[in-house]
Amino acid sequence: MQLRPVQLRIEPRLVASPAMAAMVPPLAVLATILASGLLFALLGYPVGRTLYAFYAQPLTTVNGWSELALKAAPLAMMAASLAAGFQANVWNIGAEGQLTLGAIAGGGVALAMPDVQGFWVLPLVCLVGILGGMAWAALPALLRTQLGVNEILTTLMLTYVATLLLAALVFGPWKDPEGYSLPQSPMFSDAATLRPLIARTRLTAGTLLEFCAPVAIWFALRYALIGFKIRSSGAAPAAAAYAGFTRQSVVWTVLMLSGGCAGLAGVIEVTGPIGQLIPQITPGYGFTAIIVAFLGRLHPLWIIPAALLVALSYIGGDTAQVTSGLPKGAAGVVQGLLLFFPLAADFLVRNRIRRMAR
Repeated sequence: MQLRPVQLRIEPRLVASPAMAAMVPPLAVLATILASGLLFALLGYPVGRTLYAFYAQPLTTVNGWSELALKAAPLAMMAASLAAGFQANVWNIGAEGQLTLGAIAGGGVALAMPDVQGFWVLPLVCLVGILGGMAWAALPALLRTQLGVNEILTTLMLTYVATLLLAALVFGPWKDPEGYSLPQSPMFSDAATLRPLIARTRLTAGTLLEFCAPVAIWFALRYALIGFKIRSSGAAPAAAAYAGFTRQSVVWTVLMLSGGCAGLAGVIEVTGPIGQLIPQITPGYGFTAIIVAFLGRLHPLWIIPAALLVALSYIGGDTAQVTSGLPKGAAGVVQGLLLFFPLAADFLVRNRIRRMAR
């Protein structure tokens, strides 16, 4: 008897179920936990103890909560700004490079004024960091609006340029002469450094500012004219053009927004937890923010819990390495699962798979 292959087809649902859509986030998180437990078992680690170390143990101390907020805040701010661009079909993939340039620009100002004191030094450093990120995003914006160059390619390639520029500076002219030959800049002065809000933690006022950014972006997208301009440009380009919203202005707006937020995130990192310039400022927050944006379904307020969840995977991965010996790459796999399950569930909410009639 000859077996015939089953032929399937994907067809869109006429009406997506609101109940199914609401169930996607919790089910995706549950699926991620179950899949990560299976992964830990296949790797030969005790499932219960490793899951506890990964998802629960970081939340048992004040320092763990502060580290969670410290890592989630830049992810939330950058993801919310990227989501605004994604809603307008402008795909900034280079937030990591804009973060790096913001750190370089702001850090350069801090290093240029080692002995200057005053309340205005830190705001100036942060402002220059924002401008640095915006300047790095302006290059893809210019190429997109004037020459039609795809911003996905230019933002991504400029990320590597920014990373190499930072390395050239900390290995070269900005290297600390008293740093035991380590590739790092001198420590910033007290006037250019964010102080911890809670003793024995690294939580700073910059963290609170970063958490406020998604709320501000949500308000602008929902209630301000610029938000309507961004949303209509992505959802109905022809109608937006008829209303007088030019595509060029939308591209510039969202790239400047995401570049400025990334630059601010970078300068907050180097003036806060790090206190100097080093070759690797973050473990890839700019790229992870893309995952957070889609995990939060491009909604600035939903992005905040999504950022906390992804940040927990960072801290949990480190904790599981110490307590269970889990490989570092396992945390990256879990982060990938965090993106895979929501996207797969969203796809099934909007589409159905049918067997083709013969």
